[in-house]
Amino acid sequence: MRLYVHSTDRDGSSAWPSSGPGDAQYLPLDLTLPLDALSAAPMDAAPRGATVFAHSAAAVPVALGAARLSPRALVLVEPALYDIARGHPAIEAHIAEITRAKAFADTGDLFGYWSIVRPLMFGGPADPARWESERAGVARFAARRPPWGFGVDAAKLRAIPTLVVTGGWNAEYEAIAEVLERHGAHRRTLPGRGHRPQDHSDFAAVVETFLADV
Repeated sequence: MRLYVHSTDRDGSSAWPSSGPGDAQYLPLDLTLPLDALSAAPMDAAPRGATVFAHSAAAVPVALGAARLSPRALVLVEPALYDIARGHPAIEAHIAEITRAKAFADTGDLFGYWSIVRPLMFGGPADPARWESERAGVARFAARRPPWGFGVDAAKLRAIPTLVVTGGWNAEYEAIAEVLERHGAHRRTLPGRGHRPQDHSDFAAVVETFLADV
């Protein structure tokens, strides 16, 4: 059995294109809720011996809840485990910028928030001409809780076979992957798909090669 954890912004098959209907169980999480409050959900939903997949901020509750049930393996795709790489210049710069952006959102200035977040995370400036079409999505994104401050500890994942996959485009995710690798994770880079290397044509093969050795 494979448990695929993802944001409620997508359905399971679009979040994980390589997942198969025969062995896939999907767990969508509302990432606007405190991520530590969600930590029981992934492991409670996982049958014993499952391989658990998580992407981006969804990796936070998976990492926090991993001790509740020993999975066969973890597959972490660009995991936003910022806590494990605090002090790295790219990590600290990102946290500072998002903190500054959230201050705008907290006062109701979503465009001010987007003016920082869009170039930082999505490429290109915030454009007033596109604002009406982007506003609803920006509001949902701004409601998400930042994925740091939860005490995630990479050492606690050492006993679980872990594959970390990044896209090779972002210094923050590479810094996080480096820490996981130092704690025993297998690391692969699949470039060309940005923050979603699970969309890469080689992703399924990389996972199967990893699991064959678990």
